[in-house]
Amino acid sequence: MEEKETYCIKVNLPGGVVSAGDLYELLLIAENAGAQAIRVGNRQQLFFCIEANRLEDMETDMLRAEIDYEINEDEFPNIISSYVTDAVFNSESWIKEGVYKDIFDLFNFKPRLKINLVDKHQTFVPFFSGNFNFITSDVSNYWYLYIRFPKTNDIYCWPSLIYSDDIPVISKIAEKVIADHKALFYDQQNINYQKFHKLVIAENEFIDQPITEPLKLPDFQLPYYEGFNKYVNNKYWLGIYRRNELFPLEFMKDICTICVKNRIGQVYTTPWKSLMIKGINEADRKEWGIILNKYRVNVRHASNELNWQLENLNSESLELKQQLVREFEEYDLRTYRLCFAIKMQPKTGLPGSIIIKKRKTDVFDVLHTRDFNPNTKDYVTYKEKVARHDLGQCLIGLCNYFYGILIDDSISLPSPSIEMEDQETNQETHHIYQCKNCFSIYDKTYGDIMNGIAAGIDFETLIDYSCPVCESSKDSFIRIENRATSVK
Repeated sequence: MEEKETYCIKVNLPGGVVSAGDLYELLLIAENAGAQAIRVGNRQQLFFCIEANRLEDMETDMLRAEIDYEINEDEFPNIISSYVTDAVFNSESWIKEGVYKDIFDLFNFKPRLKINLVDKHQTFVPFFSGNFNFITSDVSNYWYLYIRFPKTNDIYCWPSLIYSDDIPVISKIAEKVIADHKALFYDQQNINYQKFHKLVIAENEFIDQPITEPLKLPDFQLPYYEGFNKYVNNKYWLGIYRRNELFPLEFMKDICTICVKNRIGQVYTTPWKSLMIKGINEADRKEWGIILNKYRVNVRHASNELNWQLENLNSESLELKQQLVREFEEYDLRTYRLCFAIKMQPKTGLPGSIIIKKRKTDVFDVLHTRDFNPNTKDYVTYKEKVARHDLGQCLIGLCNYFYGILIDDSISLPSPSIEMEDQETNQETHHIYQCKNCFSIYDKTYGDIMNGIAAGIDFETLIDYSCPVCESSKDSFIRIENRATSVK
C-alpha cells in the first residue's frame, strides 16, 4: 500500500493554558482535517497530524478561527510556565493566576527563542530548559533572569531582578541582540556577558531591583500528577497521562464539553506531556468518572513511568522508554527524586537527572548530573557505549548507586542552588577518579556506600579497592578532574 504524506501541525498555548471553548474549536478543526488524536509537547504545546490532501481545508479553518500554527516546524517555541502548578503543587508564592495572564497578554511578538516563566517554589516545571528563564524572587513582581545562550549550556545570571511587566520587552530586545550578533552570542563557547548586557540595556530602560540574595531552588521531587486529587476549597483537580502520548479527539471533546457545562474555564498542559483540569466540584466527580470509564482511561500509572522527558513526536524515544519502564517494573525499581531524559538528537535541552544519550543506532551513553538534580547542567559520564539491551541494567545500577548515597544520613547531596558570586570560604581541591572500563566515578565528597567507604576518604588512601559497578581493580581508575571543596 502506498504511504500517504502526512503533516504535523503545532499550536502553541502560551503558558500551557487554553480555554475549554477555544480548545473545543481547535479539536473540531483537527477532526474535520482527518486527525484522530492530539499530543501534548514537552513545552506545553499541542500537536496533531493530518494527511496532505486535507491541509488546504485545515488552513482555511485555522484562518477563520484566527489560530496561529506551524506545519512541520518549530520556529516559534511555546512560552512555558508554572501556571499549571498554582494552588495545586504550591500555594506559598506571590505569583497567581492574574500575574501570569497579565504577562502573557503583554507579549506582542512571537518569540523565536525559548522562554520559561517559573515559580521557584515548585519543581514540576523545569527551571532552565529555556533560553530566557525567568524565576520568581522573594520580592513581589520581580524575577531572576537566567539566560542560556542558544546551542550552549552556559547560563548567565542577569545582574538585577526584572519587573513582571518588563518580561516581554526584555525578551524581545535580548532575542534581537542575539539574532543581530550571532558571531558573539549564538553557538559560541565563550560569551562576553558584559557586552551582551550593555547591548540590551542600551535599547530600553527597565524597572529593576538589586539582587540581594542568590537564587536557591528546592530539592527536586516530581509530584504525582495523575488522578483525582483534592486541593483548596474542597475542589478537585484531575491529571491525565497517556502511555502512548495520544489523546483521542472524541475523548478531548467530551472533556471540553463537561468543562463548559460545569463552568470550568481552562484546561492546562504540562511539560510531562499530560493534561490537568482544576476546579472540579465533589458533586461532579461521578460525571468525570463516567468519561474516564467510557474511553478506558487509566489515571494510576506507576511513578517510574511518569518521570521521563522525551523529544516530541519521536517514536524511537517512546519505544525505548516503554522498554525501560517494563524492565523497571519487573525489577520493582524505586525512582523517587529522579527523572530521566532520552536524547536522540544533540542539544535538545531536555532536563533530567539521568540522561540516556544516543551515540549511534542502539548504542547510548548514560550521564547524570553531579547532584542528580535535573535543574543543573553539571554532567558526569556514568557509562559510554551501552548497548540498548544493556541499558535497563545499567540504569538500575545507577539508581541503586543514587540511593546508596542517601542511605547514610551523614551524606547529603549538595543543595541545588545557583550562586551568583563566589562564597567567602576557604577552599581546597581534591581529585575525582573514573573507572576506564565502565566510567563509574569515585568522588571523596560522597565516598562509596556500596563498598562501605564513608564520605571524605581520599581515593589515594584506599587499599584493595574495586569498582562497585564492574568490579575492576583500583588501577583501572584514572584521574579526570579536580574539584573544589569548601573548608570551614
